[in-house]
Amino acid sequence: MSTLRLALLGSTGSIGKSTLRAVRALGHDRVRVQLLSAGGNTPELLAEQAKEFGVKEVYISDASKLDTLKSLLPDGTKAYAGMDALCAALHSDEIDLVLCGISGSPGLLPVIETLKAGKRLALATKEALVMAGAIVTKLAYEKNIMIFPVDSEHNAIFQCLEGRSPDDVRDLILTASGGPFRNYSYEQLCNVTWEAALKHPTWSMGPKISVDSASLMNKALEVIEAKWLFNMPGERIQVQIHPQSIVHSMIRFTDGSVLAQMSSPDMRFPIQYALTWPERMKTDLPELDFSKIGPLTFETPDPARFPAIEMAKEALTVGKTMPAVLNAANEVAVARFAKGEIRFVDIWSLVRQVMEAHSCLDDSDLDAILEADRWARVKANEMKF
Repeated sequence: MSTLRLALLGSTGSIGKSTLRAVRALGHDRVRVQLLSAGGNTPELLAEQAKEFGVKEVYISDASKLDTLKSLLPDGTKAYAGMDALCAALHSDEIDLVLCGISGSPGLLPVIETLKAGKRLALATKEALVMAGAIVTKLAYEKNIMIFPVDSEHNAIFQCLEGRSPDDVRDLILTASGGPFRNYSYEQLCNVTWEAALKHPTWSMGPKISVDSASLMNKALEVIEAKWLFNMPGERIQVQIHPQSIVHSMIRFTDGSVLAQMSSPDMRFPIQYALTWPERMKTDLPELDFSKIGPLTFETPDPARFPAIEMAKEALTVGKTMPAVLNAANEVAVARFAKGEIRFVDIWSLVRQVMEAHSCLDDSDLDAILEADRWARVKANEMKF
């Protein structure tokens, strides 16, 4: 059994921390961390991770924090700053797999560079496929690289599809916890606070994805991601609210039967499988006790209260740069909600207005996608409420 040499992007975020927990359980002989990257807010944690795992190269996005990071690192560990340096490092012959857990649109360029370098890609940054699905999947096809999904829902679909003909699949069913407000009326949603939106009932995640889960925008982005990962049109991708988060997603076959993937709600399950595929390894992951999990319930999302999923399907129907605009407008909307500039319910309104104002560009051109992303952010910041 050979040792997997890993580059972990976004190591100080929730996905990154869960990945390092999985690496600890698998052992240094199974996975060796070659490179870590993180944003600029946590140089201390990045340095601690580098020390623990004996990492020789670390990258930080904020150049102003580089000297602080260098002062915290042990002798022999080199530190660099900026996107250009990180993208160049992904071409190293010392890397087998890149796991991208960078939050939001900043993950796009490292994902593209990973594929250009011919590296295996484990993807938790859904925004890369939302923004540039045509480019990313075309590049993966040309390089003969399988994109391994790390999101629990897409990882579940991947497992359910393994060894099966796509012709036998009628539709994909993504599950969603429903977030903390799934039973709220519209009037209650109008008064939601930032602090309340961060209190996810099932998962421990970063602030932005927690708010996206509360608004179901995270699931909307996952619908777009699933279209590209599994070559499935939006009308054949369904969503079911499943508060227990035990069934991570399902596929329905043409004969009407359904296959589901289940596990305890712990991100180490999909991450570990990404690190060991096609093998499965026994570690300390919590096993399901069916006598204790209780009832499993499902319900269809209410588009009147939570319109994000329908907006995503509209963006897929329009195509071109509309999904990138939806994503950019949502990132701005969440940031404005965090600052108290808009209400929780205004997130959907803001995204809708930016989408309606957009004149689509060609999604096969990276510069056009980046321009659409830039335009949408300016427009979203200009919106008055």
